[in-house]
Order: sequence, then C-alpha cells, then structure tokens
Amino acid sequence: MMRREVAERVAAALGAAIRSQHALSGGSINDAYRCELSDGRRVFVKTNTRYPRMFACEARGLAWLGEARALRVPTVLAVSSDSDPVGFLVLEYLEAARSRDQELALGRGLAELHRAGAPAFGHDEDNYLATLEQDNTPADDWPSFYGQRRLDPLVRAAIEAGSAPRSWASAFERLYARLPELAGPAEPPARLHGDLWSGNLHADQHGAPVLIDPAVYGGHREVDLAMLTLFGGPGPRCFAAYDEVHPRAPGHEERVPLYQLYPLLAHVCLFGGAYVSSVDSALRRLL
Repeated sequence: MMRREVAERVAAALGAAIRSQHALSGGSINDAYRCELSDGRRVFVKTNTRYPRMFACEARGLAWLGEARALRVPTVLAVSSDSDPVGFLVLEYLEAARSRDQELALGRGLAELHRAGAPAFGHDEDNYLATLEQDNTPADDWPSFYGQRRLDPLVRAAIEAGSAPRSWASAFERLYARLPELAGPAEPPARLHGDLWSGNLHADQHGAPVLIDPAVYGGHREVDLAMLTLFGGPGPRCFAAYDEVHPRAPGHEERVPLYQLYPLLAHVCLFGGAYVSSVDSALRRLL
C-alpha cells in the first residue's frame, strides 16, 4: 500500500481522492501503483522518499522530449517539487497494446526526436540516470562531454567503491585521448532520451511507442541507439526505418561498444562487479 502521507499529497495535487490502488511490479527504484480516483480517472503513480528531486527532473525531461512532437510521452498530471521530502510523480495511465508497425514507428520517431536537436552538448540542469546523479554541464564538443561528463565520473566512482580494478584509470585515460577519433564524424547535439533501454519503452492503446523514464541531455544520437540494443531491443526494421529518416554516419557499427560503455559503467556502479567483464570486453575492442 502507498504510504498514507504520500497518498494524501497525491490526492491533494490531483484534486480527487484515491479510491483504490494496485501495486505494480517492474521497477527496482520506485514504488509504483495504478490508482482509481474518486472522479473516475485512472492514473499511474510513482513514489520514492530516498530521491525526491528525481521526479521533478523526470517530469521536465518528459516535457523536453514531448516538445519535439516525435514520439508520445505520458502526460504529467502532478509531480512533487524539488524540495519536497516525499517524492511522487503522477502520469496518465496507458493501457498497452501491440502493433505490427510498432518497430517502424519507433525507428522513425527516434530519428525525428534526435533531429529536433538540443542547444548544446549537455542540458540546462543536472538530472539522474537511475539513481546516479548525471552532470549535464555543457561542453564545447561531444568527445569532451562524453569523456568528462559521462565516462570519467563513473570510472572514478566504480574504482573508489572497489567495484572495478584500479587499472581502469590508465585504460580509460588512453581511451579519452582517442575519443576525438573514435567518437565518429562531428554532428550537432541530438535530443536524447538518455536511458533508452527496452524497459523504458512502453506503448499506448493503439500500439504506438511511448517513451518513459528519461535521463535527457543533448548528445550524440548513437548513444540512444547503442543503449537500445544493449539488453535486447527492437529488430533491424526499427533501425532501417531510422536510417530512412535520419541516416547514421558511416562506421556506426564500430562505435556501438564505445557508446555502450556509459550504461555498462552505470551498471557497475549500481550493481557491482558483475558487469566489469562487459566493460573490459568493450575496452579491448576500442583500444
């Protein structure tokens, strides 16, 4: 059951009492519920008392993605403030359905989202990748941003926590020196979801793809696409549809290990050493 003080705050924000609630599974960070309201609405509620600022960042991230009008994002109905000690996020509840054209729509929509662009490599506020704070301070170029803001903080955190070998420090220094040649042709910053694994893809009642749980910033579009294939994802039809709208630069296949390093490092920091060998494997392919 939702904690009483959280339920009261959610009801006050929505202007309707929670008539019934059903706990939902699938997340390891937040408690999630499908709630029926006294005015007949059905909503999705996430709560968390450990990282209350996370939800305000998520709500603003969803709005930023929605501005591109490329792929659907759930409507935010209420959200706790940055300073609220009890965090919650209320979204419209979407009944998911399947569609034969779902992968095609995802590929085309991602291409349009990325093509919508971003003002800089970075973002106007820091946010979160899962529970990890994500530094979005803008950098002048993509290799600098990826090395300094994405890879290096996680490499240091993993080593300091004892989850990764100290040899990573020198290995990643070699990688940073080569990033200008490894990162691919220069492109303007794309509008990124930032945590685009298959678990953060939903669907609406028509089977159209829906983006959830973003960690947004402006960056290289291949970051989203590499993460999408890391733990299983859409098939080749999705990427063919993407390339029809916004073709990837030559050599993108060889850059997949580079852009999977960031989520792999995040998993080392979050879950320990089980992912160290995956990082080592990617490094061997790059160095």
